Amino acid sequence: MNLTRQQALAQLEAWIDDPSLRKHARAVEIAMRAAAAAYGSGPEDADLWGLTGLLHDADYQRWPEDHPRRIVDWLREQAEEEMAYAVSVHQTAWNLEPKSALDRALVACDELTGFVVACCLVRPDGIASLQPKSVKKKLKDKAFAAKVDRQIIRLGLDWLAVEPDRHIQLVIDALKPHAEELGITGTR
Repeated sequence: MNLTRQQALAQLEAWIDDPSLRKHARAVEIAMRAAAAAYGSGPEDADLWGLTGLLHDADYQRWPEDHPRRIVDWLREQAEEEMAYAVSVHQTAWNLEPKSALDRALVACDELTGFVVACCLVRPDGIASLQPKSVKKKLKDKAFAAKVDRQIIRLGLDWLAVEPDRHIQLVIDALKPHAEELGITGTR
């Protein structure tokens, strides 16, 4: 991998100034680092997977109609084909088949991480006591976080071939130590 976290963060900050989108990028980075340990080759995948999570929506604020073409092109210019392909796969409307665990994990982490954060924002104690059971209950409520595509969450879980509770817990456990940074400590 040629890209450093500093370079990735500089690109993200150049294209995104919305604090919510930046927090989402950071949350997906955190979830993807945990996913690397669970579904990848281990610690050696953490940087690649984390930076893929950090950059997956980097062009969304400026060019939502063209997303993720701009960030994919930028990643290819940096000779980061593996990251570029994973970000392409996460745009499920492009109907690309996942080739690697990285591709599958990004789809499994992106929407779910956003949903877990949404769950935390309405809880008095945020992520502190959040359980997979509560997340699954909220997933059934179509009015809650209505913009989150539940079909993509299911697709990601299917692609990973992992039990929903296990993957939801992985995301919760990954985000919990970063609750303050992500603003998910609760409503009290």
